[in-house]
Amino acid sequence: MSRPRRPARLILTALLAALGIAGFSALGLWQIERLHWKLDLIARVDARVHAEPVPAPGLADWPGISAESAEYRRVTLSGRFLNADTVLIYTPSDYGPADWVLTPLARDDGTVVMVNRGVVPDDIARAGGFTTPEGSVTVTGLLRMPENHGWLFSRENDPAARKWYRRDIGSITATLGLSPAAPYFVDAELGDPAAWPRGGQTVVAFRNAHLSYALTWFALAAVVALGAGLVLRHELRGRG
Repeated sequence: MSRPRRPARLILTALLAALGIAGFSALGLWQIERLHWKLDLIARVDARVHAEPVPAPGLADWPGISAESAEYRRVTLSGRFLNADTVLIYTPSDYGPADWVLTPLARDDGTVVMVNRGVVPDDIARAGGFTTPEGSVTVTGLLRMPENHGWLFSRENDPAARKWYRRDIGSITATLGLSPAAPYFVDAELGDPAAWPRGGQTVVAFRNAHLSYALTWFALAAVVALGAGLVLRHELRGRG
């Protein structure tokens, strides 16, 4: 004799299955959207870094600058380095412990742009063993947005001691009393490959695992659907 069906159990199973399938499917669709966004970002950045350089944005253009509109754009700018205001920012590198060398560039229009001239091994950097160009210079490089926020376990900036642990351009220029200062900085391209600082160190790579994430969420939705189907089938058929 078959056991009586339990409507409450059937309803609960169907409800939980619907929620699970809808939730996992929504996450899968979200990852598909993220995949298209990431592919568009990669294509946009790739086009920018290989384009001919354009003049770095001037004062009138600063309010409209954003990561989406300008980051990684190849730019060129001229002026003179304010070497006395150079800032060293520690960074791991292919040369071992090293420092970014950030030097303000005073342009003819009176504005200042921080230029990341490249990396120098830490012991050489702390001893001042890198070039300090004098006079008029022209720099070509990639426009970058400032690193305003720290990461987990990162050290806090100490502007009072002129120590920074990330490229927080607003904090650096304000502490140095530089004005008007651009809200971006420029990663200089490689110049003399035998000299320090060593430019051209920008890493232009974006992790793109959205497709695998999407497939995982859709697979979980399928597992929930299959499991719910087996439970409902068992309940509806009953047992002798």
